[in-house]
Amino acid sequence: MSFENIVVVVTGAAQGIGYGVAKAFAEQGALLVMGDMNEEQGAAAAAAIRNEGGQAVFIPCDVRKEDEIKNLMKTAEDEYGKIDVLINNAGISRWKSPYELSVDEWDDILNTNVRSCFLATREAARYMKKHAGSGAVINMASTRALMSEPDTEAYAASKGAIVALTHAMAISLGVDGIRVNCISPGWIETQHYETLGKADHEQHPAGRVGKPDDIARACLYLADPDNTFVTGTHLVVDGGMTRKMIYEP
Repeated sequence: MSFENIVVVVTGAAQGIGYGVAKAFAEQGALLVMGDMNEEQGAAAAAAIRNEGGQAVFIPCDVRKEDEIKNLMKTAEDEYGKIDVLINNAGISRWKSPYELSVDEWDDILNTNVRSCFLATREAARYMKKHAGSGAVINMASTRALMSEPDTEAYAASKGAIVALTHAMAISLGVDGIRVNCISPGWIETQHYETLGKADHEQHPAGRVGKPDDIARACLYLADPDNTFVTGTHLVVDGGMTRKMIYEP
């Protein structure tokens, strides 16, 4: 696969999975537009990619705000003349009892995680349709869409909604040659991998905890312009954990 001169927009790109994904695309020759609400970290992340020989620009973007999403896509168009790939990665979580979770907190999580996917996809698709009549959108869901721990209602609902939104938009945008897929990461350790214990790794059928590179490779596959028959797909990347039956002793 080659991503030379492919324009890729990544939200939530300042750190963690978002940065790992952006870096992987840059290493394959893509032109990166990185959005994040943390301006200091976002600018530093783009600079780090450029220092490694990649091409990246950073645009401040709070995905809860429609105008800022529109500005992110317009800036990508102005900077590189097109948008080929959109990675909807930005998201937040809040673990709180359903008895205590406020309406404002619920709305903030759903607006950040789900509404942003719809708005960003809609705005990016306008440019994809205008220029090439093709494109790829990848939404970042979570295995929390399929399984839960206590006090995760808003986050789980948002990730389940992303899975449904993905197949809905794949159908709506397919006529314009735009593919829409999603990835559900499992445990992806983004900061302190070396501190993980043997039990952490061995609970995964794959034998280890995941890394951002695992998600980046999945994104590269789904964004590959040769994979025109892959759309509406929900790809679980979790080392097999959602397939493992666990019983209390």
